[in-house]
Amino acid sequence: MPGQGAEGERVPVRPRRPTMIDVAKEAGVALRTVSRVVNDDATVGEELARRVREAIARLDYQPDERARQLRSGRTGTIGAAVRNIAITHPVLREVEIAARAARLNVVAMSTDDDADRELEAVMSMCRRRMDGIIIEPIAEDHGYLQAEIDSGLAVVAFDRPAAGISVDTVLTDNRGGIVSAFEHLVRQGHRRIGYIGDDERIHTGRERATAFRDCLRGIGEPLDGLVHPGPIEPARIAAALGLLRARGVTAVVTGNALTTVEVVRQFGPDFGGTALVGFDDFPLSDLLRPGLTVVAQGDREIGRTAIELFRSRVADRARPVRTVTVPTTLIVRGSGEVQP
Repeated sequence: MPGQGAEGERVPVRPRRPTMIDVAKEAGVALRTVSRVVNDDATVGEELARRVREAIARLDYQPDERARQLRSGRTGTIGAAVRNIAITHPVLREVEIAARAARLNVVAMSTDDDADRELEAVMSMCRRRMDGIIIEPIAEDHGYLQAEIDSGLAVVAFDRPAAGISVDTVLTDNRGGIVSAFEHLVRQGHRRIGYIGDDERIHTGRERATAFRDCLRGIGEPLDGLVHPGPIEPARIAAALGLLRARGVTAVVTGNALTTVEVVRQFGPDFGGTALVGFDDFPLSDLLRPGLTVVAQGDREIGRTAIELFRSRVADRARPVRTVTVPTTLIVRGSGEVQP
């Protein structure tokens, strides 16, 4: 049954999770035995430990991190009160602002686009019994979250869809953004346009590179040597830029802010000689000479929508899953207007 909130609003009760008591009953052992197995006590007999582990697997029991913290007096975490953790992640900043307005707290962890690190971070949050997770997915399969979702965890994906689970999602109009950048350069008189972007194993990198290839086909230009997706590494980006110059390109579209910064660094004093449009805006981009023309994502809209979807899911866990696509905006500052 729903409970009553502080202001009389009805608050849905999260479904009950299996407890240590349930595991003890399932395994036919004492509660203390379960506790010792969960805490890796090597003195538990092999047969008892096996029965407990099998019961844990059958019930899909997850240890309550808060209870462990109370017993040990330690949390296993370090608080970070830094100047601005989100200065290089504007969507996270907007999530924090929207969450604060809704009287919610955000605990952020970095995944570094590593699937193993993502699993570690997300499951750490689950063990701490957070109400929900807003995730920028990287793994090829997020099925490991299904049991948590079934137990009432609210999950919202942003920037990229989660794989193997059906959750509320906020995406950027990647194709529309690339098309607007490409068409803008064509209007400036460019035909030889190159692309340097993110790794195509990442959803956004794949969508943007695919959209750029379609743009080239649309004006009858060959693809060979003009499209360069890959890891965001200085050497790889420098090599791609060298190949584009050898192909005689007069304009470049970059697939995200980190790639753009590296391309600008590689251009050096010759930055103004080639037209450039970057996907993603970032601080100081307007102070370059010429100022950087960008395809700006709707960071505020993405963050606000993610929190709205989260709150709606908590209020009604049975409602249909939603996917919201936020449009982009072309901001003209000069670098995309360099003539061929």
